[in-house]
Amino acid sequence: MIIAPVLVRIGAAAQLHHHRGQRDTARRLLGEIWDEIGGERGNPLHVCVLAHAMADVQEDVRQELLWDHRALAAAGLLTPVQSAEAGVDLPIAALYPSLHLNIADCHRRLGDLDRAREHLQHARTGIDALGDDEYGRLIRSGLNTLTQQLSNP
Repeated sequence: MIIAPVLVRIGAAAQLHHHRGQRDTARRLLGEIWDEIGGERGNPLHVCVLAHAMADVQEDVRQELLWDHRALAAAGLLTPVQSAEAGVDLPIAALYPSLHLNIADCHRRLGDLDRAREHLQHARTGIDALGDDEYGRLIRSGLNTLTQQLSNP
């Protein structure tokens, strides 16, 4: 399957931050792509993936939370057909643990531990959708870490 070009561009921009430490450049490129896809009115898969990546390049946790909520809202609009047409073989349900984990962590950092625990529970509810692969292990590890952090505030 061929991955949609816009998803490749989003991934390349995100990698600038994750692998090269170029947060500002990544944020600028993601902002340009955001405008090209029509912002929140764009294809839900593109909006979800871009907002998820854009959250990671924010310096302010409130902005990060805003982008995480945009990603979660877009995930709710996704269909398996859209995902398949874009060359994504990850089940839509497998997105939710990561999205909720990120939102939970933002709430933890903002000091809203009740909301953090609420989203952590949502993330745990969807854990069975994750495979036993690198992505699944990464999300499970993040859930375990956040669980420990919330147990010892």
